[in-house]
Amino acid sequence: MTTSALNVRNLAKDYAGEKALKGVSFEVPRGALFGVIGADGAGKSSLLTILATLLDADSGEADVLGLNLKNDFKTLRQRIAFMPQRFSLYPDLSVAENLHFFADLYDFETAEKEKRMADLLRFSALEPFQKRRAGLLSGGMKQKLALCCCLLHSPSLIFLDEPTVGVDPVARRDFWKLLKSLKSQGITLVVSTPYMDEAKLCDTLLLLHQGYVLSQGSPEEMLAQYPYALHRIHGSKPLHFSARQTPPQGVALVYPAGGELRAATAKDVPDNDLWKQFPGAE
Repeated sequence: MTTSALNVRNLAKDYAGEKALKGVSFEVPRGALFGVIGADGAGKSSLLTILATLLDADSGEADVLGLNLKNDFKTLRQRIAFMPQRFSLYPDLSVAENLHFFADLYDFETAEKEKRMADLLRFSALEPFQKRRAGLLSGGMKQKLALCCCLLHSPSLIFLDEPTVGVDPVARRDFWKLLKSLKSQGITLVVSTPYMDEAKLCDTLLLLHQGYVLSQGSPEEMLAQYPYALHRIHGSKPLHFSARQTPPQGVALVYPAGGELRAATAKDVPDNDLWKQFPGAE
């Protein structure tokens, strides 16, 4: 058995002349929690959708769980799962009815199906809500339900495309606890995320930029490669900084983040000296 869950070689994808992926290559070991990061439009969703056999690459090759992505896609679909960012289950069905529907697609025996559903409801803490319509669930619960549907057929590899976008911080934390639990069971997880606190929970990160692989390594290695120190600046009231404003002296970059500011500076700039340059900072 190969030790790699994924071996990707020079994948490329073009949308009507717009190049989404430009020769992407990387490898993911089995049992890893692998993060894919990058700005909007970097190619994260295209990459995961291709590797989940839902979109054809224009060129390049990939082996997934030791199988060829292009030639063995039917077999692969029995062994992998894909969770899109957008909630794609049936909002008018209850939690249990959604699970029943997707379990029936895998042709489970009745007893096996009931046991698998009960296990997943306990695992996700959705058991008390199994009669609630999916459309009435909170954002975090919807994503837990989507994850449960992905897990019904016991996949060895799961692709998750920004699964916690729009979910509150507590629900995000709970969701990542579930991912950590799945990793401890030996399941390989490939997760794209826009959140750096989530990225730090991954074993290895792949940084995409405009379809290229910009960098790859552990979170610690990636941070060490960054040439600036990143400062969190806050005040008693929300702070604002327009993209048209010129950053203060010694500041390479400033951007807003939820009522706070993030500022990138040389690594030897003290916080106290920096905060004085932003009115309202405390």
